[in-house]
Amino acid sequence: MPRQARLDAPCVLQHIMARGIERRKIFWDDKDRASFLERLAIILEETQTQCYAWALIPNHFHLLLRTGPISLSTVMRRLMTGYAVTFNIRHKRSGHLFQNRYKSVICEEDAYLLELTRYIHLNPLRAGLVEDLNALDKYPWSGHSVLMGKLQNPLIPKLEKEVSSADKRIAFSQFRPETVKTKINPANPVNPVKKEKSLAEKTIDEVLCHFGSALNNARQHYRAFVEKGIKQGRRPELQGGGLVRSSGGDKAGLLGLKKENREKSDQRILGSGSFVSTTLQQSERILEKKYKPKQTIDDLIAVVADKVGISPELICSRSRQRKPSEARAIFSYLAVEETGYPAADVARFLGVKRMSVHEAVIRGKTLCAEYALLGAET
Repeated sequence: MPRQARLDAPCVLQHIMARGIERRKIFWDDKDRASFLERLAIILEETQTQCYAWALIPNHFHLLLRTGPISLSTVMRRLMTGYAVTFNIRHKRSGHLFQNRYKSVICEEDAYLLELTRYIHLNPLRAGLVEDLNALDKYPWSGHSVLMGKLQNPLIPKLEKEVSSADKRIAFSQFRPETVKTKINPANPVNPVKKEKSLAEKTIDEVLCHFGSALNNARQHYRAFVEKGIKQGRRPELQGGGLVRSSGGDKAGLLGLKKENREKSDQRILGSGSFVSTTLQQSERILEKKYKPKQTIDDLIAVVADKVGISPELICSRSRQRKPSEARAIFSYLAVEETGYPAADVARFLGVKRMSVHEAVIRGKTLCAEYALLGAET
């Protein structure tokens, strides 16, 4: 049976799993693991993708992500291809590193966020990489130790000067987060302005807030929650979608029901029937947008220029004035998200880097509403 196409929808929770080819190791040592997390940190912040849970096992990894404005396929392609190239260079090997494509299951957040966080973070214990929960508390290659406050969060992006030379050689985009740099208060240079939290830090806070408002208390309750999950074993119902798995693996409530009376289900989605229906509809709209006849880039830029009140040539210039800058952001959003052009094509047309287009897309959505272009015919 052919594989089903992956589903993609914005701002949904996805459980990601990827294995080494022929189940071989994809992490040979701690340098490999650190390189993987370093790259993941940069990509998450650049694409505004949240990572709630993660675990690195010698021959596979688990991630629990909530996508932002950039598609999951783009995020995973950058992560896995970039890491594979770095790995092959470092270990003087060639060929594929990962077994086929990654597996992704869209999950209903209210029902599965905490369950999957616990399930993923217990993977090192189930795999025998640590002896007990006390050891897991300090295990550096799972997000559990970060939630417990035992280790620094490796998903907070490093500044360019801290990025490893191996990753610099393969030329992936360098992240220079303003939120990581200490800002100086001009009115009081002695006391710097408190830096804003990175997305990774905010995501940790978001998980812990489910367990209490006070930090230490929340960590204690979170740890007790994880400890209860040890006896639950491997929990195959959390490893994929479908009607049986969404019902917690209990077939009793499904016996005797006619097909038309059962909740809608899909192997790629873990959640209730209504959640499955909504997700499938969103995914279908994205596919329709991707394959519908496209307005040419020249025509699209003419529409934006007319609406903003500037010339098309000014949009394609390097001008940093407000209107040309806003027009480029609007054009980027309409071209990528509404019309379906690849960000790389838009970047070449504008003469900018691809990540500049991704950043413009985020800004452009808000500007489209301001200029009444969000529902523009594209």
